[in-house]
Amino acid sequence: MKKNPQTELIHAPRKAPQFISTVQPPLFRASTIIFEDTNALFNRHWTDDYDYSYGTHGTPTTFTLADNIAQIEGGDYCLLAPSGLSAINLVNSCFLAHEDEVWVADNIYGPNMEHLRNLETRYGISVKVYNPLKVDSFQPTNKAKLIWLEAAGSVTLEFPDLVNLVKKAQAHNILTALDNTWGAGLAFNAFDFSDQHLSVDLTVHALTKYPSGGGDILMGSVVTVDKNLHHQLFRMHAIQGISISGDDAAQVQRSLASMRVRYEHQSQSTLKLLGWLKRQKEFVQVLHPADESSAGHHYWKEICHMGQSAGLVSVIFKPDYTLSAIRKFCDALQLFKLGFSWGGPVSLVMLYNLKDMRVLEHTHLQQGLLVRFCIGLEHPDDLIQDIENALKQLNTPQRE
Repeated sequence: MKKNPQTELIHAPRKAPQFISTVQPPLFRASTIIFEDTNALFNRHWTDDYDYSYGTHGTPTTFTLADNIAQIEGGDYCLLAPSGLSAINLVNSCFLAHEDEVWVADNIYGPNMEHLRNLETRYGISVKVYNPLKVDSFQPTNKAKLIWLEAAGSVTLEFPDLVNLVKKAQAHNILTALDNTWGAGLAFNAFDFSDQHLSVDLTVHALTKYPSGGGDILMGSVVTVDKNLHHQLFRMHAIQGISISGDDAAQVQRSLASMRVRYEHQSQSTLKLLGWLKRQKEFVQVLHPADESSAGHHYWKEICHMGQSAGLVSVIFKPDYTLSAIRKFCDALQLFKLGFSWGGPVSLVMLYNLKDMRVLEHTHLQQGLLVRFCIGLEHPDDLIQDIENALKQLNTPQRE
């Protein structure tokens, strides 16, 4: 049957072979996925490992990335989300209900705490805060359903007593969720992180950071080894219509090959900065889990056997330095750019006031304003020189 030229544009008579061997896997962009016949339509099920039914459920591009992220983190199942925070929200909405109790570390990622406080106000979920360095501060009741762990902690970088926190949660049948963005699946295996083969139930990872590596893609993941948990998450994932762009997935997939090299390079650069920062008179405290004086160092050493750590280091200025002085310091930096996130090629800096971020008293933290450095791929000597030049812009400390 001869077809109209318009129809032939859509149903082309010639079609190139679809599968060749390439360095990078093919990119699939799809909302609608065509079924071969009605048997293919009706004999599928959403629990199939690769349910090609609609773009939101997955394509070869997104499933390939999910499989690779699961492998990197030591898990078996992975779901992808549009951002790290979206992945966090997926876990909270899937496993928390009215009057449930959720425990969060005092140094938890701020937007996660904000989301949970919103759930507490609107839906009657009870949010409890614990000190990640003191297991006794984690006192779950019979309503406790979930504990959030973070290794290392957000901004102040304490490494938690992960072994005993997970043991206690397991003894109370509480789901353990680890924000694994810092470790990225490279510093330690969250699903087998001790001689006793302890495992968290699931990890959340902001793929925006190290997996992406370019500072230009937003994405998150939830990984688990438990098929039942994966299916619960997948149903909520589908109900909420969570999906990612195939183009974004292909970009992250392309970056995975260099992820470990970048992580190790930034880790080593950060350690070099750490030694220099500790010698500067303007800082009353330098925070990094590999430093023996940092809180939780022995827990880091116990878990991160290869000495790996993300490219983050925080400093607390002496309390004599005013907010305006610290802002002047940040503005004077040339290589460090003022911005959130980490894991990209460009080094970043951010200023925080801990008084606005913490609920519990932390006696190990000195008084003063905190600045976090996120180390990129620049040469560490140049970054040290940049900080040194910015410190020269500070006048003699004066109290406000």
